[in-house]
Parts: sequence; C-alpha cells; structure tokens
Amino acid sequence: MRWLILALLCSFSIANAEDEAQRIAFSEGRYHEAVLLSATQPSADNLAFSARSLLAEAVSDGQFMPPMHLLDEAASKAREAIALDPKHVEARLQLAIALSLKARPLSNREAMRTGYGDEARELVEATLQDDPDNAYAHGFLAVWHLEVRRRGGAIGGSIMGASVNKARRHYHAAILSAPEDASIHWQYARALTALNAKRYREEIMISLDAALDCQSETLLEDVMQRRATTLRAELETKGWKRAEKIAALML
Repeated sequence: MRWLILALLCSFSIANAEDEAQRIAFSEGRYHEAVLLSATQPSADNLAFSARSLLAEAVSDGQFMPPMHLLDEAASKAREAIALDPKHVEARLQLAIALSLKARPLSNREAMRTGYGDEARELVEATLQDDPDNAYAHGFLAVWHLEVRRRGGAIGGSIMGASVNKARRHYHAAILSAPEDASIHWQYARALTALNAKRYREEIMISLDAALDCQSETLLEDVMQRRATTLRAELETKGWKRAEKIAALML
C-alpha cells in the first residue's frame, strides 16, 4: 500500500556550512546534489538525509508513479543509517515511506506477501514511542489508517485495526505539532478523498485550504500545494467520483 510521503519534509539541524549547503540544495529541488553533498561524510544523519533527498526526487518526478530505482536506493540508504543508529528517527521515517511507496503498485495480496506494510507501520509506531509528538509520524499513521480502510473495506480495516476516527486523532496530533506544514494537510485530504469524497467533502476542503494557506519554504512544498490545488479543482468542477479516482493515484 501507499501510505505517506509527508515525512520527507522533516527538518534537520544545521551544524556546519556543508549541512547548510545540503539544506539549500534540497529546498531548491537539487536533490542529486544534496545526495552527493551528504555522501562526503558518511553518518546516520547524512545517510538519512540522502534517503530523504532521493524520495523527494522520486515523488517530485510525477504526481502518480515514483521511479522504483530511486525508492530502492532510498530504502538502502535509510537501512544503512539505521544500522549505524537503530533509533534514528529520520532514518526510520524515510525507510517507512520508501517501503510504502514500493508497495503502492502491488495488489493487496502481493503487498501482504512482501511485508512492506507491516514493517513500515512498525517503524513509525516505534518512532512515536521514542518521540511521541513527532508530527510526521502522526501524519504517516493518519494516512495509513485511511489507506487501509479504503483498500481493505470495513472488514479488512477492522481486522487491521484501521479506522477514520484513529486517522483523525493522528492528523490532529500532527497539526498540533506542525500546523504550518502543507504536506500534512495535503496528504490527509488526499487520502480522505480517495476513501470517500462525498461523505467527507467538508473535512477534505478544510484540509486542502489549510495546505494552500501554508507558507511554502521548499520546492517540494510547492509541489504538494500544486497537487492540493489540482484536487480541489477536481472536487469543485468534476465531481466526487472522479476526485476519488484521481486522489487514489496521486502522491
């Protein structure tokens, strides 16, 4: 299943000029350069940053299907970071994102066979145990609940412990910590639209408007806001059925 990309916007502390160069390259969408800069000094932080940059490139490449080779490389970098620091928050989040995106084109049966979904959820839940207020971990789980509910239906969602109410709780926890992060609002609105655009239309529009009201600081945030604009237009002009289909495909 495809759960979430929002943790791509997690912040890193800037410790020196090289870190600053990485941050600027990332914010301007020069992701390959950000990866090369990170590779000069191998560390858990830099490996996690490389994973983050590779995933940002993957999801910015198009609004529907990210290149698999970038997902594989990002997952590899994240695992290297975790090998150095098993409790590294950013590395665990980036690995969870990479795994969820790798599972995206698979059928439910195929996704279950790979174990990507279970591993992704376990990584994020473990992150929350160590960092209970982490906005991106909460955002990830908000979308996880909605995606499982959509793909598994009422019965499948119940078996997996997924529900819209749990999704809302995680979403509200996420925006309590990071109210101005467009990606959190966008991903929740997208997943809720894919689940049931007609039933949740008012809630969806509130989240889309919140995404568009955020101050963008990176090229990736600009991408998320453009997608929010696209989905809002679909809801307003093409109707809820088409919006559901589009939202289910979008990143």
